Amino acid sequence: MIDEATYKRLVGQGGRGIGMNNRHFAFAFALLCGLSGPASAGEPRAVIELFTSQGCSSCPPADRLVGEFARDSSMLALTLPVDYWDYLGWKDTLALHGHTNRQRAYAGARGDREVYTPQVVVNGMVHALGSDKAAIGKAIAQTRRGASPLTVPVTMVVSDGKVTVNVPAANDQHGGEVWLCPFASKVQVTIDRGENRGKTFTYYNVVRRWVKLGDWSGKAESFSMPVADVSNGESDVDHVAVVVQSGVAAKPGMMLGAATASLR
Repeated sequence: MIDEATYKRLVGQGGRGIGMNNRHFAFAFALLCGLSGPASAGEPRAVIELFTSQGCSSCPPADRLVGEFARDSSMLALTLPVDYWDYLGWKDTLALHGHTNRQRAYAGARGDREVYTPQVVVNGMVHALGSDKAAIGKAIAQTRRGASPLTVPVTMVVSDGKVTVNVPAANDQHGGEVWLCPFASKVQVTIDRGENRGKTFTYYNVVRRWVKLGDWSGKAESFSMPVADVSNGESDVDHVAVVVQSGVAAKPGMMLGAATASLR
């Protein structure tokens, strides 16, 4: 397994290299609610990654929209706070440098230089303004027209102190990487400085770290990890997502599948 620090070393090299300790990966999406039992297989419409910052005055509408998406079982919506606005003199309390690297890697994979906040990346393929619900809907439709994202039913079980992920065989796929994304479903933050000073915001499905479980070659694979290692002492982590994504961290591709589970 590769933890967040190692992932940063692997993908954070080379200036604007990719980022966060993670590579999203996934075939079909299965939503799991509860401490145990397999996630029911399904075919979600989208994995939505929001790149946001506490220092961004235009981000709060996007942050609220993620909360709306988070209530939709056909989507996996994740908040990925970035740190490149920290140069203003104060730090985003939720940001990971890996998120910044990941956002830049997406821009490199697409062949554009579109790195901004609030930005959403849909199914690892198309970006849109994070506060524009109609544009995000259009992006979801666009990813599903010319490709086949989220087509393999990943399942996840939390029981006996372990998180177990099963990725089935799919001969029509070339494989990808399997990552666990522990997240806090709701975090309230009062901003002390900057354009949002004095305001309190709620952030939804905030990714706290990324752990690579392994590579998936298209053959059936099973991965497991102790629950204690998943949360890694983060008291606000109450859920975990698993994603399977084509490509590599430095050049992430289409989301192949995903699942989520409650840790409480």
